[in-house]
Amino acid sequence: MPRSLAYEPRNALNAICPYFTMFPLEYPLRVLRGHCKSSPVVMDPFCGRGTTLFAARQLGLVSRGIDSSPVAVAIARAKLCKIDVSATLDLAQHYIKNDEAEDLPDTEFFKHAFSPTVLQQICAIRSALLRTRRDNDSTALLRAVMLGCLHGPRSKSIDNQAYLSNQMPRTFCAKPDYSVRYWRANELTPPDIDIISILRRKLSLLRHSRLHNNVSLADARLGDSRLAQSLPKHNRDFSIVITSPPYYGMKTYVEDQWLRNWFLGGASYVQLNKNAQLTHSSQNVFAESLGSVWKNMGRTHANDLHMYIRFGVIPSKKVNPKKMIRDSLDASGISWRIVSTRPAATASSGRRQADHMSIKSAAATEFDFHVCRR
Repeated sequence: MPRSLAYEPRNALNAICPYFTMFPLEYPLRVLRGHCKSSPVVMDPFCGRGTTLFAARQLGLVSRGIDSSPVAVAIARAKLCKIDVSATLDLAQHYIKNDEAEDLPDTEFFKHAFSPTVLQQICAIRSALLRTRRDNDSTALLRAVMLGCLHGPRSKSIDNQAYLSNQMPRTFCAKPDYSVRYWRANELTPPDIDIISILRRKLSLLRHSRLHNNVSLADARLGDSRLAQSLPKHNRDFSIVITSPPYYGMKTYVEDQWLRNWFLGGASYVQLNKNAQLTHSSQNVFAESLGSVWKNMGRTHANDLHMYIRFGVIPSKKVNPKKMIRDSLDASGISWRIVSTRPAATASSGRRQADHMSIKSAAATEFDFHVCRR
């Protein structure tokens, strides 16, 4: 089996922060290589951690991305950074040395999750980034690499430690009470480590990156793709949409990123039912909600519009993904033609969202849809 592109050093920027529900880089690259000759502008209305944006940048294409999760957008913007490892490390050192750690959390979770020194330094960087009025490449890259290092599994050797936290998952953050019980039961303590050394190790992986610089941080936007205002006139120039909407019934994306959301200025506790990007109250309502996204995509000024959609369902929901996509296209009020429907390339790809969310169920088959506006 060919090695995944995720493990190639030149793609290290795409792995700057582990994130659930990410689709493989191979998918948008394969699609875009078939359209490169026309130099299309690319759009992803559910951009997540920005894999589509990264693929477009690799090929020298302009791209746009929208997501309702602040965590997703912070990671996606890093895919649009001009990389300067030294400047980013210098910025982190400056923040730790010169900025006071404001709003230092004092809950049992934070006491067990991070050593006192590490938490102090995390909060100093957090406070400084929150005061940043206008992002630049260094602030955007530092923010994303901090999100990527914030929590994850502990290494047996302190010299190989890649994360700042006590033992935790990489892709999502367990709830505080569960985490504290787990740490106490297993007598686990947080590592007392040097943040700068962790950042330096993580950022050094980017030295192999060779990326086009025809990009802008503003091309990854925080917004709701169902709404017309999320798509300003100057961004309606795309002719290719590549995206993967949330599974029907999977609506805890923001809740399960609560610790990273805290780093971006959110609450230091889990807030339920926040910022759902689609409405999941019923299959019909979900299809209509998704249809409003396709309607918004149809507002592009391009003469031709191709949409490539990777979509699956949680097996327990017993939903037909093909029918749901057809219903959502009908609900958009735009005339679409389904060019092709085929299973996603690998069986494991069908479990990517369920695996990362710890859903114990049989694998769901994902489908790739190619749709054209008539």
